[in-house]
Amino acid sequence: MLPETSDHADAGQARALLRRVLVVDDSPLQLKILSSMLRRRGFEVWQARSGEEALEICAAQQPDAVLSDWMMPGMDGLDFCRRFRALPRETYGYFILLTSKSEKGEIARGLDAGADDFLTKPIHAEELHARINAGARILLMERRLSETLGRLRDAYDAIDRDLRQARTIQQALVPRRSRRFGDTQVSLLLKPCGHVGGDLVGSFAQCEREVGVYSIDVSGHGITSALMTARVAGYLGGDFPDQNVALERMMHGTVLRPPEEVARRLNERLAADPGVAEYLTMAYATLRLDSGRVDLVQAGHPPPLLLRADGTQEFIGAGGLPIGLVPEAGYERLRFGMRPGDRLLLYSDGLTEAMRPDGAMLEQEGLLRLALACRDATGTEFLDDLFWRLTRETRAGTELEDDVSAALIEYGGA
Repeated sequence: MLPETSDHADAGQARALLRRVLVVDDSPLQLKILSSMLRRRGFEVWQARSGEEALEICAAQQPDAVLSDWMMPGMDGLDFCRRFRALPRETYGYFILLTSKSEKGEIARGLDAGADDFLTKPIHAEELHARINAGARILLMERRLSETLGRLRDAYDAIDRDLRQARTIQQALVPRRSRRFGDTQVSLLLKPCGHVGGDLVGSFAQCEREVGVYSIDVSGHGITSALMTARVAGYLGGDFPDQNVALERMMHGTVLRPPEEVARRLNERLAADPGVAEYLTMAYATLRLDSGRVDLVQAGHPPPLLLRADGTQEFIGAGGLPIGLVPEAGYERLRFGMRPGDRLLLYSDGLTEAMRPDGAMLEQEGLLRLALACRDATGTEFLDDLFWRLTRETRAGTELEDDVSAALIEYGGA
């Protein structure tokens, strides 16, 4: 059936995949000639004298290949081919149109109908078997492709399960979305654009007088960035003070280091790692609960938004170097005060760089407008409303183009 090849195993597999052939022709003589040619080569042959009869056989038997005349009364070869392709099948069926047509336009019509190959009348035995052999090879490739896709699907499912578990672990890095420190409240929002992301927000306090809040964005996306956020979370976790680079143990207890010192220590650790290309931006603020004094470091992160209780607003900061990008980088402290009722929003660029349907970024002006629209809400309700308005206004919808995160400080006074 198949010509000799260097790979006899492939030839044997191809022969096994194309054994049953349906011949469709309204001419009894042509039907007999074609069937005889195929049977002499060992094929199992079924016959049909119309498209309607052929469809009944295909629905019941599922032949491996079909040879159908183009010009037939009633349902012609094109209509039969279209309806053959619409039948449910477990495997692919190879379809050859028998025709006296040779014009390119007619051939294109046949291909559009779903035909795989063509044979021009009168049919020669050697050409017929060559076309059948080609079909067998295609069926073999289709079978191998299906098997490969099955293995890839299994691998994807395994990776997807691992990533879902990784997402659960990453979400555990933000165990509580809202914490109260006296009359002051800190609320958090974390929305990865994939299973896992490179954003991180959090807060901690080791005394009743001061609280630290941070917003971090690791360069890139996906697993590598997520691993970096997990590592940084260990440097800033409040559950293990001895490992937190923002905390310093003193004679009278544990205090918060100045934000610029925290940025410098993080930079030393990340910049010293060989082979690590990722870096991060960070906005880290410490708030004195008794006075409302805020010390802030902005390391390449978007400037925090200060929403005053009197209705005024301003963005704090003008940039700074990212962390882990330049060894021995220096960082500056910004200091300002908050009064009862004031809010400070730390956020990642997933908010300001979200794209509108017209292709323009939301930017700071758009963020301010969304934040003012949420001013009647507080805590996590404010952040959830902000995120909802973001997805409504931009083209992100439910598919984020970048991780979105934010930390909201609502100062309640001493």
